[in-house]
Formats: sequence, C-alpha cells, structure tokens
Amino acid sequence: MRYLFRPPAADAAGLLALPWHQPLEKWDDSVLLDVPSRGISRHVVRFTASEGSVYALKEIAEPLARHEYALLGTFEEEGLPAVSVVGICVDRPDGLDAVLVTRYLEYSMSYRYLFSSRRGADSAERLMDTMVQLLVRLHLAGVYWGDCSLSNTLFRLDAGSFAAYLVDAETAERHPTISAGKRAYDLDLARERVGAELMDLQAGGLLPSGIDPIDVADSLAGRYEALWDEVTREEIFRPEEQRYRVAERLQRLNDLGFDVGEVELVTSAEGARLRVDTRVAEPGQNRRELFRLTGLEVQENQARRLLNDIRTFRAWLEQRSGRPVPDTVAGHRWLAEVYRPVVDAIPAGLVGRLEPAEVFHEVLEHRWFLSEQVGRDVGTTAAARSYFETVLPGTPEELTTPSAITERR
Repeated sequence: MRYLFRPPAADAAGLLALPWHQPLEKWDDSVLLDVPSRGISRHVVRFTASEGSVYALKEIAEPLARHEYALLGTFEEEGLPAVSVVGICVDRPDGLDAVLVTRYLEYSMSYRYLFSSRRGADSAERLMDTMVQLLVRLHLAGVYWGDCSLSNTLFRLDAGSFAAYLVDAETAERHPTISAGKRAYDLDLARERVGAELMDLQAGGLLPSGIDPIDVADSLAGRYEALWDEVTREEIFRPEEQRYRVAERLQRLNDLGFDVGEVELVTSAEGARLRVDTRVAEPGQNRRELFRLTGLEVQENQARRLLNDIRTFRAWLEQRSGRPVPDTVAGHRWLAEVYRPVVDAIPAGLVGRLEPAEVFHEVLEHRWFLSEQVGRDVGTTAAARSYFETVLPGTPEELTTPSAITERR
C-alpha cells in the first residue's frame, strides 16, 4: 500500500495505524466516529479521529481518488470554498479501491440536517442563494463541477446566513475559462438533483410545509443568472458619473461577498466602459481587516458584523476620552473587553454548540431583541447571560466541533 499526504503530513501521521487493508465498510466501530450531521453518499464514507482532528474517508476507484486529490489540493491553494484534502491511500490489497482522506469541516451541516432542525422552516431560500454563490465562484474559476447537488455541499452558519463548501470533486473539471454551455449544463444538473433531493425530504416528512420542491429547484436558474450578470457584466456610463458609479459597482460586489481584482475603465466620447475582474477566492476583505485588528480568523459575514461592533465600541471610547482612538487600539481593547468575556462566559456544557464568532453574533442579535422589548440598551453582558440561559441550549448537540465529536466517542 502507498500513502500520499499533503503537508503538514505530521498532522495525519496517526492515520497510518488504521486498518487500510480492510474494506471501509468492515472497519471496527472502535476506530470510527458517528457524525450525525453528515449527508448521504453513493460511496462508502466513514469518519475517524487522529491527534485531536476528525477526518472523512471515502472509498473510490484510484483514478478518481487521484483526480479529486489533485483538484481539492489546488482549490485549497487558491482559496476556493471546498473541503481540505489530506491524502489518499492507494495500491490496497485484494484489489480494494483507493481511499481519499479529507479534513472534517468544523461546524458544517448537511442539507438533511438543516431541514430537519429548527432552522429548516426558513432554510430553503437561503440555501438556494448560497448554493448559487458557490456555483458562480466555481465557474468564475473555470471549474465545471459536473455533480452539483445539495448532497455534495456542506453549509456553515455565517452571522445568521450560510456559507457553502464543495465536498465532492470527483467529476469536476478545471479549464482556463468555462464555456456558457458547460455552465448551463452544470445548472441543469443542479436543478434536477436539488428537485429530487427536496422531493426525497418531502416523502420522508422532513421538508417544512409550504415548500414546493419543484418551485425551489426551478428558482436556481434565475438566481444564478442574476448573480452571474452582477459579477461579470460590463457597464457603460457618462464620464461625469465615473467616480461614483465605479465605487458603487465595487461596493455591490463586496456586499455580495466577492473580492475585486483588476478594474479596467475605457473612456471614449460616448462614455466610459467599466469591466471588473471578479476574484474567485473566498471573500476576504472583512476577514482580513478583522484579523489585522484582532487576530481573529472567522468567516466573511461574521467578520463584517464584528467589525461593525468594533466601530461602535471605538466611537464609545472616543466619546468617553474626548480624543481620537486608533483603530488598532480599539480592536485590541474590544477583543479583551467585549469579545473575549462573552466567549469565555459560554457555559462548559454548551461549548461547541456554535462557532464562537457565531455565538457572539447571536448575542448581539439577542441584545437588540431584548433592548427593543424594554426600550433601552440592556448591554452585552446582560444579553449574553440571557442568551446562554434561553437560546443556546436549544441548539442541537450534533452541530459541534471535532473535539466535541471525539468526546462523545
């Protein structure tokens, strides 16, 4: 047998002791983990833990395993939203298929889990928008997925909305650019499979009432075309509009979660033509700014929400002191005086129910709700106490970190 691991290989060294000579479906339960929020797969998929991390193991034909290993590695290097590949095991005895190893995506949820949870009632619209964003990102990067479906997508909460990640890339193709025909075919596949998946949920009594599987699936095309047009179209405007129209377009792209690379502006007597090179990496403007100020690594919408709270905190500091406060000083003080006390106050039995940044976001939402009720600002401390007592306990235990999964082993 041979093993190929992506660096840092030391993180996965403990995996070498697993019974690779046996088919995955015959592995003993003592080396496996149960991940309740997992989706369904046409391949044998199992989960295991090593050195405090959780890994997904998928048994597939060697050519497909090598193809997916290479693609997922490239996606990670480029910042595309996909699961992180760790390695593959090939040349297994008795003609066994290869095993692809990926890192468990923390705090991720399958669509089946989402629809069967308390969030299911309002998940359909947001999941479709999130899936369309993922597909547009892939197409901008020249990636033809070939297997776009809810089953092949994982979702993470991001300040009340969702972020989507590609899970299965065995049918994906990489091109310098992707043709309109391939984009259309990917979209048709997505519509068919999403419709079938939602009908399956409906048959199992897991789809909230009022959601029509066919209507939801048919809405994908319109959502996709609207977003694709927004991030790729050229705009023409009068010379005197140049300054504010360019800024307006770039802000719209940032608000949609896309970074902007090169901006080309061609002027003529008829007007100005604007072409924007939309970057395909995970959105990062707010994430990078938050990291600069606090050292926190979170998702984009979470970063936007936390930055807004830092700005409010900075204004309060300046009002108290009567002098300007540098943004770096405000960031470090906010981290120590506002964010950390909330995160550290999470009751031990509830740690891991949600990502810390998501907990803080929900505390801010709860603070607004409580303040509206009493007609005054209740403060973050009181809001956090109330949230930990009344809201967070209702979050299912299945949505947890790898460490929490291994503790329940």
